[in-house]
Amino acid sequence: MSIASQLSLVRSTLPENVRFVAVSKTHPAEMIREAYAAGHRLFGESRPQEMREKYAALPKDIEWHMIGHLQTNKIKYIAPFVTLIQSVDSARLAEAIQREAAKCDRVIDILLEIHVAREETKSGWDIEELKNYVGSAPFARMPNLCVRGVMGIATNTEDGAVIRRDFRELKRCFDLLQPYFGPRFDTLSMGMSHDYGYALECGTTMVRIGSLIFGERDYAAETERAEAEAVE
Repeated sequence: MSIASQLSLVRSTLPENVRFVAVSKTHPAEMIREAYAAGHRLFGESRPQEMREKYAALPKDIEWHMIGHLQTNKIKYIAPFVTLIQSVDSARLAEAIQREAAKCDRVIDILLEIHVAREETKSGWDIEELKNYVGSAPFARMPNLCVRGVMGIATNTEDGAVIRRDFRELKRCFDLLQPYFGPRFDTLSMGMSHDYGYALECGTTMVRIGSLIFGERDYAAETERAEAEAVE
């Protein structure tokens, strides 16, 4: 099936209030152009240098979301144009984004990534640590950041009960944090190609879907690129 038809198929399963990030990481700009021609404007990338290259090559009305782990020394590649950084998993990263955003004279929207999965390898805040950090009002001292909500990844399992548990915990965390930030705290990003149905059940407002649109990623090429970017 074509990218256009897959986009249409996914959109048909989503409520009007749920936004849809087409995860284009590792896929070439030509495939993003196909999705763009079909009317899609919101794309997610996980590597700053790759996002920068695609931004330079593609139309400027695209909304770019950073969805992967972000190193502080790589923020500079995307700070001038990124729309939303979904993967803010530490105070150190938030503070570094503030510095780069200030250099660009921009306010960058962010999501706070919370760890709910049973795999320790997944990144994200512990909710109690995050509550303590937010409670000390550090974001009042970061005028170039706007905290829009939370993001998380469920346990990699076929067990729907476990996935639902993870997504319900993310929704609980979202509700717990919302009073600290007010009405602009409106985004709960959870659910990917294999589990977004559960995320919809649990109240997500944004899903991140890649393989259903663009096909499976080329993991060998992804590893090679990651190694090359690590030395930049």
